[in-house]
Amino acid sequence: MSSERFPAFFDQVPRLVVRDPLAEFLGAAEGGVLEYGYADAVRLAGHSCPTVASAYALAHHALTRLFPGELPVRGMVQVSFQHPLDEGVTGVIAAVLGLLSGSAQDGGFKGIAGRFVRRNLQHFGEHQPLALRFVRSDSGATVHAAAELSKVQPHPEMAELMRRCMRGEAAPAEAQRFAQLWQERVRRVLVEHWDDPEVFHLSA
Repeated sequence: MSSERFPAFFDQVPRLVVRDPLAEFLGAAEGGVLEYGYADAVRLAGHSCPTVASAYALAHHALTRLFPGELPVRGMVQVSFQHPLDEGVTGVIAAVLGLLSGSAQDGGFKGIAGRFVRRNLQHFGEHQPLALRFVRSDSGATVHAAAELSKVQPHPEMAELMRRCMRGEAAPAEAQRFAQLWQERVRRVLVEHWDDPEVFHLSA
């Protein structure tokens, strides 16, 4: 029995169902159908924050737009990043997008007899209009995407509580309050602003 206890709002976040031809070929999932939720991104990253949340949301929005009316095909999407891999939170975002899209860097799966290749499907430091670019490998269909998290401001108490926690000065109740406020902002990003074009910018 699992001992995981996530915030309740995790279950309110839309899940993503994809089809992975490699999973089907190797018998890992019937029909290659895989289902991901926000908790899977949290397990991968080891934490829940606005960056992880926005990466999950952008991947969900972009993949469903690239494959209208059908299951997104995992491993059939190239993802380009405006920033270098080692800049800011780019690496965290790349990990979450890799989980959901199947795209990998040069250390990814090299394929089987030329099929199911996942390596080199992520590219960094690209000149493009928005932070992310998702491209279908079969058709070239493209979605540009970015998140503007400044539109979802943190609670006024958070900055001081974080300082106290980081200095080891916070009482247990203060540390708990900080964690609650932190996840409340994540909840707002994923639940209240899921379809907010002011927060999530997407264009074909």
